[in-house]
Amino acid sequence: MENAKDAVLDYVRKEYLEDGDDRVVEYDTPLISGGIVDSFSMVSLKVFLETKYNIQIPDAKATPEAFDSVNNIVELLKGFGVN
Repeated sequence: MENAKDAVLDYVRKEYLEDGDDRVVEYDTPLISGGIVDSFSMVSLKVFLETKYNIQIPDAKATPEAFDSVNNIVELLKGFGVN
């Protein structure tokens, strides 16, 4: 079974990088501050996480800092019992 870290990384790479985009996205790559994920994309990422893991992420926890890297997102998910 795919772990959360790899699932989130795979989703970000597939959804937010265009074909031919030469940016490298790893676990610690800045997503929001690096311009890969914008505010609209952050909402779709939140919906993906909530659907995939059957959780509800309160808006207060869905901050740009919490979504700024795959590592940060995984830390957020741990608070919901997701590994």
